[in-house]
Amino acid sequence: MLKLLIIVGARPNFIKIAPLIEEINRVNKLKYLRTYPLKFCLVHTGQHYDYEMSQIFFQDLKIPKPDYNLGVGSGSHALQTAKIMEKLEPVILKEKPNLVIVVGDVNSTLAGALVAAKLRCSQLLITNYQLPLIAHIEAGLRSFDMTMPEEINRRLTDHISDLLFVTEPAGVKNLLNEGIHKEKIYLVGDIMIDALVKSKPKIQKSKILSKLNLKKKNYAVLTLHRPSNVDDKKILSNLISTFNEIQKKIKIIYPIHPRAKKQIKKFGFKTRLKKMKNFIITSPIGYIDMIKLVRGSKFLMTDSGGLQEETTFLKVPCLTLRETTERPITIEKGTNILCKRNKEKIIKEVKKILSGKEKKGQTIRLWDGKTTERIVRILGEKII
Repeated sequence: MLKLLIIVGARPNFIKIAPLIEEINRVNKLKYLRTYPLKFCLVHTGQHYDYEMSQIFFQDLKIPKPDYNLGVGSGSHALQTAKIMEKLEPVILKEKPNLVIVVGDVNSTLAGALVAAKLRCSQLLITNYQLPLIAHIEAGLRSFDMTMPEEINRRLTDHISDLLFVTEPAGVKNLLNEGIHKEKIYLVGDIMIDALVKSKPKIQKSKILSKLNLKKKNYAVLTLHRPSNVDDKKILSNLISTFNEIQKKIKIIYPIHPRAKKQIKKFGFKTRLKKMKNFIITSPIGYIDMIKLVRGSKFLMTDSGGLQEETTFLKVPCLTLRETTERPITIEKGTNILCKRNKEKIIKEVKKILSGKEKKGQTIRLWDGKTTERIVRILGEKII
């Protein structure tokens, strides 16, 4: 019996581990494979904790109830990371896993990797030093913007991990350029696409379009939550001005993030938004409904990471409202356009889309819904 300890904490993590857990359960039934069964222990740090940001994703994706919920809640980046580490250490010591798995780039990702690495260094977590202890899923992504907390989390996590599962060729190049040994790096594809592919039947049944009284390709979707966009009053004001121009041409649906909602209230922008008759704000939306909403849209405007990948797979135009992206393949081969926060650029690209001249994406190699199969096969080979 080999024990995996899987650490999640925020909405993007939940989406990524759902197909992984499903694949572990599937493979455990193949009794002829001598490396199994793989037992897993699921730890939810509580970084995202309310229903709309956490529980609904467990329900939508049929993720089992966590074995541990650390309940760390909100806080500054340093405080939140420290609280996760403090509460996670006794769990790892108790469970004594063969492998700790972290996903993505949130504070829970870095905290989980750091605790495992420190325990190995102090020999409190006894392991065969020839075997890997820490696996990072979605490794190698780089925005090259060190003002992003996620970039710090990615870089540090990668450099203390033993198995690095990469989504696209640029990630492999980034890791090699940083001096990470090639034997640690595995190009396996995008686990987010696995979640999407496996959820297709449920996505098809979603009633979100009728619930919001929408017609396919007759609206756009917006997601906006990053501190660089919503915490700066001037930047957020300029973006709202941009959306005001766009909503005169097409309806915009905005499932609002709690952080953005707080900042809009703080800056006194609620009145401006209420005057925009074609700008529809909703509560946060679960995974299944969100994918259905995006798939049916004319285009997406976002500062999210995962949605850049999902729109490329779905062949939906995506306008990224950030200065950089850590997912260059979505621009090189996908439907993504990096508009930064440039009002003229954003409106220009919207006009192109509305006139039928949107960017056409290509199929991305290994984004085929089989990433988890490749990951679990490698785990079976490497941790025996």
